[in-house]
Amino acid sequence: MDQIPTDLFFYLCAIPAIFIAGISKGGFGGGLGVVAVPIIAFAVPINVAAALMLPILCCMDVVGLYAFWRKWSWKHLAITVPAAIIGITIGTFTFEYFHEAWIRLIIGLIAVIFSLKFFKKRFGHLLPKHQEKDQKIPGRLYGYFWGGVAGFTSFVAHAGGPPVNAYMLPQKLDKTLYQATTVFFFTAINLVKLIPYGMIGQFDGSVLTTSLVLLPLAPLGMYLGIKLHHKVSDDLFYLLCYSFLCLTGFKLIYDWAAYFFIL
Repeated sequence: MDQIPTDLFFYLCAIPAIFIAGISKGGFGGGLGVVAVPIIAFAVPINVAAALMLPILCCMDVVGLYAFWRKWSWKHLAITVPAAIIGITIGTFTFEYFHEAWIRLIIGLIAVIFSLKFFKKRFGHLLPKHQEKDQKIPGRLYGYFWGGVAGFTSFVAHAGGPPVNAYMLPQKLDKTLYQATTVFFFTAINLVKLIPYGMIGQFDGSVLTTSLVLLPLAPLGMYLGIKLHHKVSDDLFYLLCYSFLCLTGFKLIYDWAAYFFIL
């Protein structure tokens, strides 16, 4: 990326992507922030999209910490954060071996799997002979695994939300306790990611300048998410956003298939 993007298409992708990430991080656990990098990657290479988003995400984290200060669960953070740091470390040393198309496939599969899991939970009662099963609360090993996966996917494309939510959502925490815990989790791993991102040269002048141009959108998106967290039910929000997440995932999987099998 040699200069600040000036084409309208880039900003048509970047602006809604940042708002979605901010609203998700501010009010709904951050899981839907996975769509931000794929959306921006429609306009720029995926590694550039990831680098652009990291300073913006760090700004969002500051707002989130202020809003949910000391309301998080140390018990769950003690499991997920160390595992995520290991995942980030693995991502740092293997990132150069991942072709952009394979990164798109990984993120696409995560997006589709977790969105379909949501739809199954949301509409499963409509299926014939459906029986609601009691969901067991996952243990520490489950948390270590998904924390590590979250660290890796967060490093390559800021897609740590779905994996960590695979552990956090079944914990059945109070909504605010859950939200505060995810805020602290992503604050910690985003700060850690600044080091390897700088080491591998992801932050050139144009990337940082473009992030600075887009930065005012970050607190605004967080503010909207925090307001929604306290004032409205999240059912419709999740239904719409997971629908978009699913479509985005299928598009990324198609991009992978097109690169290797169609073109």
